[in-house]
Amino acid sequence: MKKILLLSDTHSYIDDQILKFVKQADEVWHAGDIGNLKVTDAIQNLNPLRAVYGNIDDKNARAEFPLDAKFEVENVLVWMTHIGGYPNKYNLRIREEINKNPPKIFIAGHSHILKVQFDKKLNLLHLNPGAAGNHGFHKVRTMLRFELEKGEIKSLEIIELAKRG
Repeated sequence: MKKILLLSDTHSYIDDQILKFVKQADEVWHAGDIGNLKVTDAIQNLNPLRAVYGNIDDKNARAEFPLDAKFEVENVLVWMTHIGGYPNKYNLRIREEINKNPPKIFIAGHSHILKVQFDKKLNLLHLNPGAAGNHGFHKVRTMLRFELEKGEIKSLEIIELAKRG
């Protein structure tokens, strides 16, 4: 079993509230718009990290992290990207491939809107953790956490952090 913390859109912001949840996870996944690499450095000092770069990320983040991360954890196939859309409105760049080879979990950030939606057509769980940073229109900073065990997704929780400063 793996405990996963999923966050996105930190836009260079990391605080003790985020790090408290990082410490409780087995792995942390960041769905892009990292901002300053001090964010991912702080996470990696505590736990293993999987991340993708987002549209605001500079050449340093793009050199360290991919545009798409496809991996398997506990027999669960995952595809994480920053701009991916959501069920019935997937981004053109990924639409053909996701229809041919759907993962069990598809993760996208970018919108700053927390969304958990099951795609019945592709039989996958779409996750967008919202935004954990202070930059953007969102009022409440959010993340997701869940467990993966033997091909199953369990104990999915929304984490609401303090309102933006």
